Formats: sequence, C-alpha cells, structure tokens
Amino acid sequence: MKNLFYFFAISLFAVSFLSCNSKSNQNQNNNPVVETTYGAISGTIEDGIFTFKGVPYAKADRFMPPQEPDSWEGVLECKDFGPVTKQIVAWIPDSTQDEKELFSVNVWSQGINDGKNRPVMLWLHGGGFHVGSSNDPMTYGKAMAKKGDIVMVSVNHRLNILGFLDLSATGDKYAQSANVGMLDIVKALEWIQKNAERFGGNPNDVTIVGESGGGGKVGTLMCMPTAKGLFHKAIIQSGTLLNTMTKEKSQALGLAVLENLGITPDEVDKIDKIPYMDLVEAGNDAISKFSGQRIPGTPTMYGFAPSVDGEVLLQQPFSPGFADISYDIPVMIGTTLNEMMPTAYGEKDLTMEQAKERLIKVYGDKTNQYIELFAKAYPEYTPQDLLSIDTAFRPYTIRTADARSLETDAPLYVYFLAWKSPVEDASKGSFHGLDIPLAFYNVDLRPDWTGNSEEAWNLSDKMSSAWINFAKTGNPNVEGVLPEWETYTPENGATMYFDNECKIVNNHDRDLMSFIVPVD
Repeated sequence: MKNLFYFFAISLFAVSFLSCNSKSNQNQNNNPVVETTYGAISGTIEDGIFTFKGVPYAKADRFMPPQEPDSWEGVLECKDFGPVTKQIVAWIPDSTQDEKELFSVNVWSQGINDGKNRPVMLWLHGGGFHVGSSNDPMTYGKAMAKKGDIVMVSVNHRLNILGFLDLSATGDKYAQSANVGMLDIVKALEWIQKNAERFGGNPNDVTIVGESGGGGKVGTLMCMPTAKGLFHKAIIQSGTLLNTMTKEKSQALGLAVLENLGITPDEVDKIDKIPYMDLVEAGNDAISKFSGQRIPGTPTMYGFAPSVDGEVLLQQPFSPGFADISYDIPVMIGTTLNEMMPTAYGEKDLTMEQAKERLIKVYGDKTNQYIELFAKAYPEYTPQDLLSIDTAFRPYTIRTADARSLETDAPLYVYFLAWKSPVEDASKGSFHGLDIPLAFYNVDLRPDWTGNSEEAWNLSDKMSSAWINFAKTGNPNVEGVLPEWETYTPENGATMYFDNECKIVNNHDRDLMSFIVPVD
C-alpha cells in the first residue's frame, strides 16, 4: 500500500512539474513566453513557428556606442515589428521610424526552451548603410525556420548619419562614433550569445547573412575585433562594393558637418539636440562638397559608412580580402546576372546591330572583343543580354573570392544567379535582390519579383536548401538536389550557376569581367 502511495505521489509531482513547465512557456492568452536576459517577452505562434518581433537588444545616446537595454518587469509583448532607424525613403513611413526605440531583433524558431541546439542565422538587411529595414516581408524568417529547423534572427540598427558620423576629431567622447551603426550589430550578436538557447538555438553556431549593403555589413563584421567569436559562418549576397572611408576622410567629413551646423568642435555636444532633418541637410551638403552624392550601383562607397580606425574596424572588406581575425570563417559569396544595371529586356525587338551601336559608345573599337568574350561566357546570349550584364558587383566578387581562397584554407563557395524574373512588369532580368526571396523560401511574399510559379518555387527550394545546409555545416551541398559544389579556387573558378537547370561552371566569365574591369 505504501509503495502504491509513493507511486501516486511521484506521478502527481511529475504531472504538476510538467504543467508548470508548460505554463512557463505561455501566458494567459496562450502566447509563447521566453525569459530573456533583460526580462520576459511574449510572442505569437505562426504556422507552428514561435515568432517574436521587436525584442529590445540595446539602447544608445546619439552618436554613442550601444549599451545594454533597460530591464523590465512583467511580460513585454513582442508580437509586432519595432520601429526602424530614422531615414528618408518612400517605402518606410515616418510613423514607423524612431531614433530611440529602433534597437530590436526579430526571432523565428520551431521551439523555445527545448534544449535543442539549432543553428542560428542573423539576417542583415540591405540599403548601403544608409536606408533599409529588417521588417521587410520577403526577409521574414518563418519559412526558413520551418523548412530548415534553424533559428532565424533579423535586426534593426542605426544607419546613415546617425550610425556613421565621425566626430572623433573633437575628442575621446566620440572616439567610436564613425562606426556605431556596426557596433549595434555586434550588440545584437552579443544578445544572440546570451539568449539563443532560450529560443532553441546554439550560440556557438551563428551564421551572418546579408544582401547588398547587408553583404557589406557581413564583410565589415569580418574585419571587426569585437565581432570575433560571435559568428561562425558568413554569406555575402551582392555585397562587394568597395568602401573607401578612412579615418582621415571620415573625420574631415564630420568636421564639415559641424561647420554646416554652426557648431565648433569644442561645443560638439550641441549636435545631440539638432533635429534629424537638419542633420541630413548638413550631411548631404558636406558629402557634396567632398565628392558629390554617390550614385547607387557604382562600385565604390563613401560618405556615412563604416570607417577604418585600426581599432573598431581593422580594414575595409573586399580590399581585396578580409582581416586575418576571420581567416577561420567559412564563406559563401555570390551575385546576380544583372544586379543594378538598366536592362534592355523590355525591348523585345532589339537587333544585334542596334545593340552593337550602343556598345560602341562604351567599348569603341574593342566592341567586337567584348561580344566575343560575352559569347564565350554565355553562348546562348541575346542582344538584350549584351546591354544588361552586371559590371559592378561580379568583377569585384571574383577578385574577393580569389583573394579569400589564397589567404586561408577555410571553405569558400561561390554562386551566381542567372535565373531571370518571369514577371512582365519586372523586365529587369536577374536583378539586384532577386536572390533574397528565392534563398529565403519567400517566393509567395514577393510574387511581383519572382512570380508564384512552380519554376520559381523549384529554384527557391534548391537555393534555400543550400543556404540552410551552409548554416548547419559550412557546406551548401544538397545531395540529390544540386550538382556537387566544389570549394572555390582561382584555378577552378567553381561557381554554382542557379537557373532552371542548376550547374557548376568554372571561370565561365573571368575573361569577360577582366575585360570590363581590368585587374589593377
């Protein structure tokens, strides 16, 4: 009888424990709850995926490095995206921007507090260090979390003049002001280290991934000592623009901004009270005086962007490789066929003669050589293709890949998206950013770019599987789905060519790219 009593007592304790443990992961509205480093948060469950949006990871005063966020009592509701940094773009309403409340991450996972060590991917949005948001639907992490059983995280951080105004010439207080936008991302990586396990993730298996300016952020993190050890793999999508900002340039630009605002260096603290629009006007005027406003799509970047100071940032990425602190990081890097080029795909009746007339204006008496090299790279080319090839990202991606393979034995994989959007209104071919919804398995969230066809989904399945496998293993190979994907060397030029039929090509366009942008 006594044994029977003990059996029932133990059983009751077990049921009670499991019930309490279950309730600790839910609030009274059955929303999931996680106890983060700074306080409890509640989220939602979307298609079986635990989703938390607008989770605080930092706070900061203007132009100062980020600090730990304030802790809170009770449960903070995190079911909606948080504000983004102040910026001037047509597609992000002013009502969703805030200078103080922008420091948040978004998290998607199949489990919380379940003891599993899922790989973590941190998405860094594009926008050239100037604009952008992690709240863009095509970068929602739900599909990747569901398909690959990984923890997806995205982050909002300071951009433009708020993130990269160098005031260090005025004294030690602002010693790091030129790079605080990147230090925000480091702070988000630190948040992942402290909290990943609570979302079912592994803090020792973090992949950083970004496109365009986001790819530039990935490369920049690879040159930042404070980021070392906080990530373990890197994916760079169309991100190899050459940032030319040095400490000398950024300090001079910062002083010019102060001069435009009527602030002397010894009264620099006054800048904390300057309205954002006045800052923007003073900044734009200063950049114009120095070098003229940058045109998006040009291969160099300057202005309010990360600046080399030898401490926070050791060197600019892609110049041509990365700092030696990241020599152990597996890298996947690639571009699209057309990127940001104005394309001719809308001109259905364009003839070879007409295309050649336009090419002569660019290549002169070397036009025939250009066409011959193009035909070698793309044997089935059209007259429209001749006028639409990317000349900004691909040449420098080849150079970066060459340098990377020579500086380290860490795995390096190169890809190339040749698949052209079938959407009639797009008429931009394989344009800048097209790889985002394909790689994130979010074709349904950007049908105006990809269409919603079986063809688009098939390619998206292949690309997202490669991204997931790389995050899990440092190797994007997907047996039975993609051809065998070799690591890249300058000799083999091994590149995964993503199209309706995926294949490995070897230095297919090296001669063409060297012709377009000669090696120094």
